[in-house]
Amino acid sequence: MSKEAENKSGNEEKESWNNDERIEKTGQTDLSENKEQHKIYMFSIIGEIEGHDVLGSSTKSTKYEHILPKLAEIEDNQEIDGILILLNTMGGDVEAGLAIAEMIASVSKPTVSLVLGGSHSIGVPIAVSTDYSFIVPTGTMVIHPVRLNGMVIGVAQTFDYFKQIQDRICRFVTDHCKINKKRLLELMMETEVLTKDVGSILVGKEAVKEGIIDEVGGIKDALNKLHKLIEKNTK
Repeated sequence: MSKEAENKSGNEEKESWNNDERIEKTGQTDLSENKEQHKIYMFSIIGEIEGHDVLGSSTKSTKYEHILPKLAEIEDNQEIDGILILLNTMGGDVEAGLAIAEMIASVSKPTVSLVLGGSHSIGVPIAVSTDYSFIVPTGTMVIHPVRLNGMVIGVAQTFDYFKQIQDRICRFVTDHCKINKKRLLELMMETEVLTKDVGSILVGKEAVKEGIIDEVGGIKDALNKLHKLIEKNTK
């Protein structure tokens, strides 16, 4: 083997190892072995979205401090053509989730999301923040009002703060999908679906019917759509 070929083989092996390490640590990887030769960056948003408080080691979580800098790096990287977001999250910290959603929505590269097991609570804004969204037939989305853990001071200012947070979430969701605010609030305040909570569960095509998600599909559909968006963006 020539020295040039040996170096190339070594670089490919190193890149593969780096990808494996990145998947293990952050759930992120490059997808670049496609026939279109598009370089796609993939994020997985799983478990609970971690905010300023560090979750326990036994809790699956997505750390926003991993996502935000990487999105900035991708925006600045001319070699990356598009972004794929895989979601299976129970929700989590509202501020962190909204920060991730706003960051994804502001990226100039084509973006596609795919809801797998579920995209609940603050996972809903993240799912709709992309240019196009998919949900698998058995995927679920739980839509409910804002809730806070811990001690809550029962004064008017607290309830006004809750309302401000909820208005921010509603505004973002309605700005990035087809559902209107009136219907979104109806789903949030539903009292006959969840046994111990207020809200709604949408499964697969129900999320599409409500105008939250664009289409029912899987990984093949999500990647095909992303390649089309990349080609359109390039032209």
